[in-house]
Amino acid sequence: MFKRFEPIFSKCAEIVDFVMASPDIPDNPELSFKIRLSVEEAVENVVNYAYEGGLGWLEVGTELDASGVVLTIMIKDAGMRFNPLEKEDPDITASAEERQIGGLGIFLCKQMMDGISYRYEDGCNILTMTKHLA
Repeated sequence: MFKRFEPIFSKCAEIVDFVMASPDIPDNPELSFKIRLSVEEAVENVVNYAYEGGLGWLEVGTELDASGVVLTIMIKDAGMRFNPLEKEDPDITASAEERQIGGLGIFLCKQMMDGISYRYEDGCNILTMTKHLA
């Protein structure tokens, strides 16, 4: 189940709702919470930073493996090239005043999902997140 949103300005909630409405998303509140939070963080990054003014496009989709155990969520955009996995994880033991700004969202994605990868291909950023459902 894949869909392209264009333009993406002010469409974070619509994009996240699309993903969460997928039949691939488990009917499990704990897993759904982790998936929603991760998708929200990743989508917010693209909407807020990939394109000037949010006027670009974002393609998002879900896929369940043949065994029904591994959920894959893919987020693709043609915005500014950016690998969020290169950002150093924040020091969550430091006080809010001592912490550097940024990086907490992708850190949460890493904690909530079982796998996260990035690649740049044909002028597009492609972020892939996986979650084991069993």
